[in-house]
Amino acid sequence: MNREMLMLVDAISREKNVERDVVFGAVESALAQATKKLYPGDVDIRVAVDRDSGDYETFRRWHVVPDEAGLQLPDQEILLFEAKEEMPDIELDEYIEESVESVPIGRIGAMAAKQVILQKIRDAEREMLLNDFMSRGEKIFTGTVKRLDKGDIIVEAGRVEGRLRRSEMIAKENLRNGDRVRAMIMEVDLTLRGAPIILSRAAPEFMIELFRQEVPEIEQGLLEIKSCARDPGSRAKIAVLSHDKRVDPIGTCVGVRGTRVNAVTNELAGERVDIVLWSEDPAQFVIGALAPANVSSIVVDEEKHAMDVVVDEENLAIAIGRGGQNVRLASDLTGWKINIMDANESAQKQATETDASRKLFMEKLDVDEEIADILISEGFTSLEEVAYVPISELLEIESFDEDTINELRSRAKDALLTMEIAREENVESVSQDLRDLAGLDPALIPKLAEAGVHTRDDLADLAVDELTEITGQSADEAKNLILKAREHWFAGQE
Repeated sequence: MNREMLMLVDAISREKNVERDVVFGAVESALAQATKKLYPGDVDIRVAVDRDSGDYETFRRWHVVPDEAGLQLPDQEILLFEAKEEMPDIELDEYIEESVESVPIGRIGAMAAKQVILQKIRDAEREMLLNDFMSRGEKIFTGTVKRLDKGDIIVEAGRVEGRLRRSEMIAKENLRNGDRVRAMIMEVDLTLRGAPIILSRAAPEFMIELFRQEVPEIEQGLLEIKSCARDPGSRAKIAVLSHDKRVDPIGTCVGVRGTRVNAVTNELAGERVDIVLWSEDPAQFVIGALAPANVSSIVVDEEKHAMDVVVDEENLAIAIGRGGQNVRLASDLTGWKINIMDANESAQKQATETDASRKLFMEKLDVDEEIADILISEGFTSLEEVAYVPISELLEIESFDEDTINELRSRAKDALLTMEIAREENVESVSQDLRDLAGLDPALIPKLAEAGVHTRDDLADLAVDELTEITGQSADEAKNLILKAREHWFAGQE
């Protein structure tokens, strides 16, 4: 029987063109599966086949786990202290093995063994094909539509298949069997049956790679695409930078008579592309990203990582774009939150902020309106600035003498200390059930406390827009946190 096993292994190895070790591994797996059926529970069985003689041994084994972890799989695990009683030198993550009776090959059932072995061979062949394909270093998968699979499209390139999910397709496209398709290789998931290469035609990386193929200067290192934002099939923006002053980044990407950008557009179902000059200056970058709208002025808020962009009435609709598309893409491209407003809205917001600063200074520094307005006109907006900016800057204010400046700094520091003490007392009043809420970043607790949110129920009662205003989170993050806070309301309900 052992000789027959060796002959079978050799025959399958030659027929399928795979290593003998792969076939032996399949045989060992088939024998292990057959042996497991003889035991109650989900035991772990290892079979070792001698590659020369065909003899084989069978072992039941237990994985050594930390004592404090407990046994998650009692039939397959053993605690470290118990393992050391049997083998003093044993370490964590090692195995204790016990030799058990081997199952004769004849009792496995020829068909079942054959199926296990052939499946292992198919998996090995599949892995070899994938490794060969991925070793080429290609980033774009080019193939033809083979079939539909639960809404996904299976794309075939030779003997390798990729999966293009519905969410990664371009909305207006209607792909059919036999159509040629190009898509970005996003990842390889070997747990997926059939088509393990995950593809995307909607990812920004796909557009970047298409430009890389159309514009040789990018591959040569003369140009660099710094970022990309897309509304797949409709409109996109890319930011480019030239590393050679002789090379015009925008003109080079557009190409003669638009040949290069048109090639990308045609591949992406007519998706229009705005090519933007990247800049180290965030404000300049945002101004370029909002093209074709003309910007009147811009105010940068480093702390909130946001910009207020003022445009005139004629450019307001252009800056925002249809359905907010232009400003949304510009925000994605630059990484800054962009608030578009006209001159009236800007003036109103500025007046509101000025009033707030005036009130803060008059109340916390105990000064009159005139002194508060002088501070505001000199660009001061917070107590921290008054307390800690270099004194030389304050001395440049003609309206203040040195004694006044020292008094203002002293009052600002005292006010900040008082506010910090009050803030700590406020935070201490936050209930433990809110502190222990899963998914709540501890850094948000002071913000919640300052807004009067002290318990889990307080948080659960908030609307999404209220929480985003308090914490600065995205709408999705705020929604998930509120839902988590409400879970205890429905505990025990069907």
